[in-house]
Amino acid sequence: MEINIDKIAQEAINLIAEKVKNLKKLNIIVAGKTGVGKSTLINSVFKENLAETGIGKPITPHMRKLTKKDIPLTIYDTRGFELGKRVQLEVKQEIVNLINKGFASKDINNIIHCVWYCINTASNRIEPEEIEWLKEISKENQTTQVPIIIVLTQSFSKKKAQEMRQMLLLENLDVVQIIPVLADDYEIEDLGIAKAYGLDNLISVMGEALPDELQDTLQHVQIANLEAKKKYAQAVVATAMAAAVTAGAAPIPFADAAVLIPTQVTMIASITVVFGFNVNKSIITGLISSTIGAGGATVLGKTVVSNILKLIPGVGSIAGGAISAGTAGVITAALGEAYIRVMELVFKGEMKVEDLGSEKGKKVMSDLFLNQLELKRN
Repeated sequence: MEINIDKIAQEAINLIAEKVKNLKKLNIIVAGKTGVGKSTLINSVFKENLAETGIGKPITPHMRKLTKKDIPLTIYDTRGFELGKRVQLEVKQEIVNLINKGFASKDINNIIHCVWYCINTASNRIEPEEIEWLKEISKENQTTQVPIIIVLTQSFSKKKAQEMRQMLLLENLDVVQIIPVLADDYEIEDLGIAKAYGLDNLISVMGEALPDELQDTLQHVQIANLEAKKKYAQAVVATAMAAAVTAGAAPIPFADAAVLIPTQVTMIASITVVFGFNVNKSIITGLISSTIGAGGATVLGKTVVSNILKLIPGVGSIAGGAISAGTAGVITAALGEAYIRVMELVFKGEMKVEDLGSEKGKKVMSDLFLNQLELKRN
């Protein structure tokens, strides 16, 4: 059966665009005193340098709205939170009003899903006014129950950060978690570099606090926790594997194995959305041409079909072979795991997105796919 690679690539691109378009919008309020490192934190956690898009759109005297086109994320950044009861009350009321307005809308795209309150660990102190402010806003939040996370920013010293965390825990604040972070590597003169840490923990806590409808969005927009992305992508693979097994409930003649392609393309699209990379049609075309061949049984067509069949016991020859339910599942799972590994290489900077459609990218994908088949065979 002949496969129209160009058509499949376009379908994959359309599917990726549709999935991104249908992601629910994640809305976060980030509060704290000036100079605590909110912008650095935002840009280190989320893609597209959201806090560097200018001054943002002012929506209240002490708050600006940070958004970027085609990114399903809005950050409400409070400004001017300084010592002074009047300003603190104004900021608190602006936050409460925004939370209540979203809550009243009953629209998940408008609801505030989380509040980060940032405290600068390097300041070595927590102002009593801040503790009181947190207690007051928690009281106002009793009905809406928006998760509040305290983020201890600029935690150059892990020891001091833990001391501050313990002090805050003793206050019995109504917060989800208190998380020390160092958003960027920081060079300490004559002592070396303090490595960034804690952001992955922040994403893990967010994942536990957010509703199910926002899990896709969180993974799509976050750039701080590779393991969380991989875990979520592996769940996508498990779903696709189950679908492939169902499709192969009756053995599929190898010539008809193209029925697996929609499942595999949907899986590839979903994994791409999880990792949040922007891919164009030429990249997808290159990927598919190296993986879906004339037989269509898998992402690696005619050139490696014989190798695939040799790796899976009981499949038979290309001429007479049929793909069973188990084999369909194994092939789909191997493909998904290989693609996750490719996405991981891009995430770590060991490959570029553009490389995926190149000869190098095709070979990497082919090698990883066959390696996964070997692992699943053994």
